[in-house]
Amino acid sequence: MSTETGSVELVGEQTVSNITRTALFAAVVGAFAQVSFPNPLAPAIPVTLQVLGVFLAGIFLGPLWGSASLVLYLVAGAVGAPVFAGGSAGLVELVGLTGGYLLSYPVAAFVVGTTVHGGLTLHDPKTAGVPRLVAGMLAGTAVIYTFGTVGFSLVGNYALAEAFTLSALAFVPFEAFKIAAAVGIVRSDRVTAE
Repeated sequence: MSTETGSVELVGEQTVSNITRTALFAAVVGAFAQVSFPNPLAPAIPVTLQVLGVFLAGIFLGPLWGSASLVLYLVAGAVGAPVFAGGSAGLVELVGLTGGYLLSYPVAAFVVGTTVHGGLTLHDPKTAGVPRLVAGMLAGTAVIYTFGTVGFSLVGNYALAEAFTLSALAFVPFEAFKIAAAVGIVRSDRVTAE
């Protein structure tokens, strides 16, 4: 008597890879949040590398998986993992002065990914030109600053212009550095391919 057995693939290899990369990028953003230093122009809010992680998630994972990685990051922080700036955690961070910034991250990653990849389909980010990469990150920065400024205004009871000055304007030079760093990371082996 012969019995045939077959394997059943419940989840495709590509899906497993995407889930793994999503978790990895959530961890990267959490690690980047620990790299923080005071901003002399806005002492209430530290400068971190979180936004660089948001840019890279959108660029390397695309709009859907990139935004999923930031949702995972927020959920991890909300349930108590110390992944927010300075090792903080909890729901209180999502409704505090900088909560609007944190809540913007999945949307920003989606916008960066959509712009860089020209839609929802993931392509090799190395094929995107520098103008497209920069445009995606500028659009993502606009999303982050919009959510962050509105949140800062509502929680801190500031007028929108004052909230923007206190919570966003002082960070523009740092965002320019993060954009340049992300372009450098994406294009790092481009010279050998040309």
